[in-house]
Amino acid sequence: MRTRDEELKGLGADFTFGFIQMMDGEKDPRNLLVAFRIVHDLISRDYTLEPFVEELFEVTSCYFPIDFTPPPNDPYGIQREDLVLSLQAVLASTAQFAEFLLPLLVEKVDSEILNAKLDSLQTLNACCAVYGQKELKDFLPSLWASIRREVFQTASEQVEAEGLAALRALTACLSCSVLRTDAEDLLDSFLSSILQDCRHHLCEPDMKLVWPSAKLLQAAAGASARACDHITSNVLPLLLEQFHKHSQSNQRRTILEMILGFLKLQQKWSYEDKGERPLNGFKDQLGSVVFMALADPNAQLQLVGIRTLTVLAAQPDLLSSGDLELAVGHLYRLSFVEEDSQSCRVAALEAAGHLATLYPVAFSSYLVPKLAEELCVGELDLAREDEANKCARHLRCLQALSAISTHPSIVKETLPLLLQHLCQLNKGNMVAGPSEVIAVCQSLQQLAEKCQPDPESCCYFHQTAVPRLFALAVQASMPEEQHSVIRKVLLEDEVLAAMVSVIGTATTHLSPDLAAQSAAHIVPLFLDGNISFLPENSFPCRFQPFQDGSSGQRRLVALLMAFVCSLPRDVEIPQLNQLMRELLELSCCHSCPFSSTAAAKCFAGLLNKHPAGQQLDEFLQLAVDKVEAGLGSGPSRSQGFTLLLWVTKALVLRYHPLSSCLTNRLMGLLSDPELGPAAADGFSLLMSNCTDVLTRAGHAEVRLMFRQRFFTDNVPALVQGFQAAPQDVKPNYLKGLSHVLNSLPKHVVLPELPTLLSLLLEALSSPDCVVQLSTLRCLQPLLLEAPQVMSLHIDTLITKFLNLSSSPSMAVRIAALQCMHALTRLPTPVLLPYKPQVIRALAKPLDDKKRLVRREAVSARGEWFLLGSPGS
Repeated sequence: MRTRDEELKGLGADFTFGFIQMMDGEKDPRNLLVAFRIVHDLISRDYTLEPFVEELFEVTSCYFPIDFTPPPNDPYGIQREDLVLSLQAVLASTAQFAEFLLPLLVEKVDSEILNAKLDSLQTLNACCAVYGQKELKDFLPSLWASIRREVFQTASEQVEAEGLAALRALTACLSCSVLRTDAEDLLDSFLSSILQDCRHHLCEPDMKLVWPSAKLLQAAAGASARACDHITSNVLPLLLEQFHKHSQSNQRRTILEMILGFLKLQQKWSYEDKGERPLNGFKDQLGSVVFMALADPNAQLQLVGIRTLTVLAAQPDLLSSGDLELAVGHLYRLSFVEEDSQSCRVAALEAAGHLATLYPVAFSSYLVPKLAEELCVGELDLAREDEANKCARHLRCLQALSAISTHPSIVKETLPLLLQHLCQLNKGNMVAGPSEVIAVCQSLQQLAEKCQPDPESCCYFHQTAVPRLFALAVQASMPEEQHSVIRKVLLEDEVLAAMVSVIGTATTHLSPDLAAQSAAHIVPLFLDGNISFLPENSFPCRFQPFQDGSSGQRRLVALLMAFVCSLPRDVEIPQLNQLMRELLELSCCHSCPFSSTAAAKCFAGLLNKHPAGQQLDEFLQLAVDKVEAGLGSGPSRSQGFTLLLWVTKALVLRYHPLSSCLTNRLMGLLSDPELGPAAADGFSLLMSNCTDVLTRAGHAEVRLMFRQRFFTDNVPALVQGFQAAPQDVKPNYLKGLSHVLNSLPKHVVLPELPTLLSLLLEALSSPDCVVQLSTLRCLQPLLLEAPQVMSLHIDTLITKFLNLSSSPSMAVRIAALQCMHALTRLPTPVLLPYKPQVIRALAKPLDDKKRLVRREAVSARGEWFLLGSPGS
């Protein structure tokens, strides 16, 4: 057929008849796959089928539905699904089969065999793409009756889903068929049958068949705009009436969820003429129902009301300005005032953010002033130290402000409010702890994330917020005779970390021009003390964090790190050579560990992005010299080690050749009496993802599969070092190894498992809980992936896991019990000798004081009880 197509077509019906005779009675699944493809080609390439259409159908349909179970170890790999799809493609390939196929499908749908039902409904779905009204007309009543029965009575969710899909396909087929002017439109009569059989169930007091009826109606309505209009205009008045008739919240929730389903369907279809929209006639009633649900005390009904309001508001002209004001009032109440339901508050905030995008004027007019007023009340609460109210009200107000900042015009109102609030805290008018300041910073970060997709909003946020944050931080770092409490708070580690997140988020999506402009202001601020771009820049002394600045000023290098390490790679940083040298000097300053770590991270972040060349080599040589000087005897050993760690990470991420030398230096420190444990933990840092620097979001160069490459290059040296190390140093090697293994995909570890398993088992005997936990988390998936290898060490595994199930650390106990559970996947004959011992030992954690431990113990012990039992 591929090479002699025209010659075969020239044979006409004789070729078709000959093929039918040849295919008749075929049973080999390999041949059937080929035969089904040939039949499909006969139809799709317009071979002559007449007068053998029925015979061709019979010779293929006799295999429907496919009943095939592949034999074990089948070398050909033919699955039932392959035959099902191939036969389905044949049966649904031509409308000429319709008069024979549709009665067969009805018969199989009505059978008791699950696969027959599923295959028939799926085939019907596929046929609807080929058939028209002419082919379906005589079979619509029986098809509808079968689908209705399956949805009403089936115990299988899969059959129900396929039935609804088939009904949607049938309705779509009837909607799309081209009609003659004198032809009957079957769509209206078909939809009328559906309405007639489903409407009365929506009105039943017990509401037993409400959901099946609603699903059928929504499936048909989802097929086309015509079907949706027809069904919605008939069903919506009935549902609105039922909502008012029922007084119980649960019943109202069910009805409102059905209304919500029809509203979502209406969103699918666009209408050029506003007057055509069927919902226009019900907008007042719909608004009334939604607001009744939002005012109801039942939290579940409120949740459905919030979702319905979101969908209703997304459709044009369904909410008047008065309705919008009322909706905003309800969302304000639910997201800010109500205290009972956390889920309602979260849903209301999400809905407010969605609606604010569509109706920014309404939110600017009604909600932003209320939140501004609440923010002032919160400031008074803070000033009075009103502990009962201040935290909750303050936090909810900040969350609401960030949630609604989804439109550029609203951002221009909420951002100044948040910054003004932060300034009020900074003036020392009130007693504010770190949590209040962090809450403001978190809201600013969320607002910055919302601004990222829109270049205008991103630019506005950066130009407005970043200079103000730097100004507040610089002001707080200035030495004064009387420090306010809040200014000290601004310099605390966790508060600076929150500000770092805001500045980093505000910088990652900048345009190149704006990024370069900001860099030209912020870098000179730290190198030269140039404060001209800061608002309110009258400070009592110079800002010189690198030139003998105070400890408070040096701590602000973390903010510089957030900015320069989030810039795109192609942005040129001014005075880079001086900046790198200053950072290198500060990174080994032992008087302020926070500042030195921030400087090391900033240096590493810039190093990672710097293009290869002579300047990069110079920076690397300076860094290596500084590391070696710091690691010598003296007070700066810890800072030198931190610099080594971050520079190594920066180079590992970009596959730089020097990374192997620095990694070997790090391995050498595992034997250091002072730095050995920290060096072991350093491997965790090398393998983990950072949040503030060296991130893909911050445009760092992070190569694919850098962890796998690190594993391949360095784990053999770790194993060799472990074997040669003194006994007191071995735990450091085990800890480093467990950190590396725990971060890798398990398919990378499996080939090396025979070599590494003895080390992992020894790591379980380590007194360090971190090593124990990391090793257990590494072993658990390996128990599932490599049962044969693990079976060789079953005695040791069981002993160690049971010992660790009594560990002082709850996390270790849970992980050990999960490993005991995973052991049951090993071959049963290997486990059965240990079954009595394990069941007795697992009785102890059943009485653990922690519920999560007890839960894992029950699960693991139950699996061990079932070992060897029939059917297990």
